[in-house]
Amino acid sequence: MQLPRGPNTCNVMLSAAGRRVALMRLLQQSIDSLGIPGGVLAMDIHRTSPAMQLAPESIIVPPYRDPRCLPALLEICRQYSLRLIVPTIDPELTFYSQHQDKFRLLGCRINISSPQTIEIGFDKQQTHEFLINHSFPTVRQATLQEMLDSKADLELPLIVKPRRGSSSIGITTAITRQHLEARSHEPELLVQSIAQGQEYTVDVFIDRAGRCRCAVPRRRIETRAGEVSKAVTVRHPSVSDLARRVAEALPQAFGVLNIQIFHDPRTDQMAVIEINPRFGGGYPLSHEAGAPMARWLLEDILDMPSGHEYDRWRAGLVMLRYDEAVFVEARQAGVE
Repeated sequence: MQLPRGPNTCNVMLSAAGRRVALMRLLQQSIDSLGIPGGVLAMDIHRTSPAMQLAPESIIVPPYRDPRCLPALLEICRQYSLRLIVPTIDPELTFYSQHQDKFRLLGCRINISSPQTIEIGFDKQQTHEFLINHSFPTVRQATLQEMLDSKADLELPLIVKPRRGSSSIGITTAITRQHLEARSHEPELLVQSIAQGQEYTVDVFIDRAGRCRCAVPRRRIETRAGEVSKAVTVRHPSVSDLARRVAEALPQAFGVLNIQIFHDPRTDQMAVIEINPRFGGGYPLSHEAGAPMARWLLEDILDMPSGHEYDRWRAGLVMLRYDEAVFVEARQAGVE
């Protein structure tokens, strides 16, 4: 299939498409629901991405650190008349945030917030400082070295995580001081007190005026490789309200983000632990529950009135994810 081209089309590029087949299909569904010709272009740095094989069209680009990447993406934007780019992984967010004005000149928006908000989300030290400065509840935090030097008043067990990281890579639980010492050679590690209670990932939609239009809590049931595999939508006014306030306090936040919050039902205490300024891996659950944020995002950038009420999503919908296989010829996948 070849995507339509021209000024009256709505083509969307899914960046670093990887395994995001469900998100790709929901984006296509959202385009179709608007009654505008268009489709999804999957982009990645290699063809072994499942989404690349299942997309209407796909394209290979250099890694974002390669100086050839930006010119290539701008040319793709022109060639395909792109209206929206949806980044999917944390490392590329800074790249897109720094260059979003260049894409906007070509009539293409990005599901991206300001560089300040991207840095707040990516740098866990800045996340903590943002939350403390705005009086949002969160966990206690220190550097690993401060803990080893007895300069931090925190009690074991503790969560140990990289200051800059994603997909739960490098996150461990330290039960003893020996566990802390075993990681003392690693640079820029943080330690955090362990949040109590149930963990919620809240999908939020923020319009161009900075208003948080919707916040859908998804209670995590099970995760795998740092991404939710089982979850359920929950009507939890306190969690939704906290997520809204955090979202609207972020500097020039825009589009679909997710905020991770723990709530302890015994004490009614809450703690914000993560801010992810991008679509979350479990977003399809919120979409299927009646909060089609991908469509709202398209309506916003196309200056179209939304035909939906933002708070009509359904609680009690469960998502149970499973693996599927894509079979292609070695040549098609770029495998020698």
